[in-house]
Amino acid sequence: MKTHTSTSKVLIHSNLRHFFLDSVSQALKNQHTEADAATVVYIVNLLTCFTRSENFFEQSSDKPALKPLALHYHDALSAQSELEKHMELQRLGDVALFVSGIFSQSLANKPVGLDYYINMGGSAYAYLADISDRQFNDSAFSDIFTELSDKFVMFVDALNEVSEGIQTSSDTDLLRLHEIWLQTGSQRAKKILQQKGLLISDHPLNPIRH
Repeated sequence: MKTHTSTSKVLIHSNLRHFFLDSVSQALKNQHTEADAATVVYIVNLLTCFTRSENFFEQSSDKPALKPLALHYHDALSAQSELEKHMELQRLGDVALFVSGIFSQSLANKPVGLDYYINMGGSAYAYLADISDRQFNDSAFSDIFTELSDKFVMFVDALNEVSEGIQTSSDTDLLRLHEIWLQTGSQRAKKILQQKGLLISDHPLNPIRH
């Protein structure tokens, strides 16, 4: 019985990876976003990992909770080693990407919004690229983190499509998309708004910069 259960978990895990690989690859194609194969694999592994709540939430004696990005950043600054700093910043970047891409609606009307997550995640990955190259002499991961930082908004767009599909069910959704476009310059949001006939400028008011 134990062997069967273990095998089932492996199969589910494998199927999830294939599902996410196909979905992310198609979404990137739809968004006209080019990405290195290693970066796509990193995102797919991240999605597969975070489908398990124990990997996504911090475990404590009380109940599982999501550690605030600001606390990850604080812990990274006070880290006793470069490896510890690397781990905190990677966790920050990964959580920021996952939340902004898969659970962006949960950030509506919150004290910290999507633009905050994008800024924090993009900055964390940029620092990771520097650490990986300078401290650990790992150019492969440095390239991955550089691309994750440079194209953070585009990867968020792709994950939005993976999570929701290109659908809007109400005027509230359209207003939220318009807010995302103004805050981040999201090309996916712009495309949907144009398809819905909502006239918008060719340039967002406050595009996110890294």
